[in-house]
Amino acid sequence: MGAVPDFRVVRGDITELPADVIVNAANRAMRGGGGVDGAIHRAGGPEILEDCIRRFPDGLPTGGVGWTTAGRLPARYVIHAVGPNRGAGETDPDLLRSCYSGAATMATELGARTMNVPLISAGVYRWPVDDAIRIAVETTRATPGGLDTVTLVAFGDAVLERARALYPDLVVGGQPPV
Repeated sequence: MGAVPDFRVVRGDITELPADVIVNAANRAMRGGGGVDGAIHRAGGPEILEDCIRRFPDGLPTGGVGWTTAGRLPARYVIHAVGPNRGAGETDPDLLRSCYSGAATMATELGARTMNVPLISAGVYRWPVDDAIRIAVETTRATPGGLDTVTLVAFGDAVLERARALYPDLVVGGQPPV
């Protein structure tokens, strides 16, 4: 069991910011998709999809996590977390909490010290942004493990400003430490 990780929020492109682990907001099929999922697969290259097919032939359930190679991404691993699709009726916040706690636990098991995460389910899956930010911060901070730093990477200004309103002490400029 470790100390509570330093949690911070930055604006940026998760595919460009170095960390031991990058978390992907995946879908159940684990075959790539749009949004963060598509960006991670495009930037990381075909090795990520090949690893997904090999390791997860039947995909993963909502709330589930699994790791693959990071391909060409500036990380050692990608942890794929299948967030709940609120627009399709998956409204249990424990499913979203499971994504963050599972990713933090898996990252620790993989020996990671730094982890970059997107705001899971808050895009096309329509989870309310403020609630998604609170769940990301509170769940990750409450998950014991060996992570030193967890960075929520906000792709746009809207998420960054909501995070600043909720947790002004967590929003930092520049890139997260490696």
